[in-house]
Amino acid sequence: MGGVSPSSFQFNNDDDSTDKLSHRYTTALLVIFAVVVSTKQYVGDPISCWVPAEFTGNWEEYTNSYCWIKNTYYLPFEDNIPKAHEEKEYSITYYQWVPLILLTQALFFYMPRILWRSLNNKCAIDVDNIVEQAESFERTDTPENKDKTMDLMIKQLDRFLMSRDHYHASCTLSFTDCVSRMCCPVCGRKSGNYLTLIYLVVKLVYIGNVIGQIFLMDAFLGANYHMYGIDVVSALIKGADWSDSPRFPRVTMCDFQVRRLGNLQRYTVQCVLTINLFNEMIYLFIWFWLVFVAAMACLSFLRWALRMLSATDRKRFVKKHLTLMEEYNADRDQDLLKDFCEEYMKSDGIFILRMVGHNADAVTVTEFTVQLWSKYRLKRLGDLEPTENPPPPTAPSANNN
Repeated sequence: MGGVSPSSFQFNNDDDSTDKLSHRYTTALLVIFAVVVSTKQYVGDPISCWVPAEFTGNWEEYTNSYCWIKNTYYLPFEDNIPKAHEEKEYSITYYQWVPLILLTQALFFYMPRILWRSLNNKCAIDVDNIVEQAESFERTDTPENKDKTMDLMIKQLDRFLMSRDHYHASCTLSFTDCVSRMCCPVCGRKSGNYLTLIYLVVKLVYIGNVIGQIFLMDAFLGANYHMYGIDVVSALIKGADWSDSPRFPRVTMCDFQVRRLGNLQRYTVQCVLTINLFNEMIYLFIWFWLVFVAAMACLSFLRWALRMLSATDRKRFVKKHLTLMEEYNADRDQDLLKDFCEEYMKSDGIFILRMVGHNADAVTVTEFTVQLWSKYRLKRLGDLEPTENPPPPTAPSANNN
């Protein structure tokens, strides 16, 4: 059945540390920030306005509530208070919605993870299950359990690799298979690069998400948020007050009207947005964090693209692990290694080995590679060896005529 399984929301291990930096740690960080801001809004006093002396306690409470809901605007002390019909240059419209926006950001950081799990589930192999078995192999002490776990990993991967020869992409199978077949005739499960290509696509989604969020904050905060960190660093270098900006002002102005005996009385009060002290620190940290995550995501994409799209690099990866266990002889196994990488493992098989290496230790992925190599080598040698007792040739029938 299609869709996303409940396991999609668990801590799976079918991705690398850079992906976890986005969908796990960034998501958790944004949720924590949302809880902190919400606590300040509903427990403390997020806004406090300086009202005229004739205002009673109820009027002061009304003013604070009204200015919190209505929005305020930033006005430098040297500027004159604008008239009622004049447009405010720096309207502050975000502070009520910060917790909701942070939770929405957290959801968007988790969406690429859901996409990867959804597409991964259509590949006839559970990469996360193989990685979990590899981690179990790493923790197991008894040789019997190690052999049992390794044998299970090999059978599962070998079944997937061998099933590709019987797979024929068709639009009657699934939407993703149809799209991959139409977009690139040499792409898909049968070609052995389905997992690799969708993983690279998901990597691009991670990059687009983090960079897009940096620029989308411009619309939410009403300022050039994408330059926020650069402006702060520049102000610190110059020795200026980096917190004195219209992005997160602590002192704002609020206009409201009161009806008295049929007349409208306009008031302009000065308010202290204490909540912006938290918002400023949070979004300054988020800016540097998003830039760091974006840089790591770009580097990770380039590294995976160069590794998985290069046949030479895939062969080098397998050769390195075989050499560590002295299972490779250059004079004897050079052609066999080429067939092992290009005909048997292909890009998806090497991808799974690399994913095991990212989440388990080097010993486990080396043992996994050697066992697969031994299985493939025995099969190839068995196919190449002639039959020991070939049947005798059939004698020609005698012609009695």
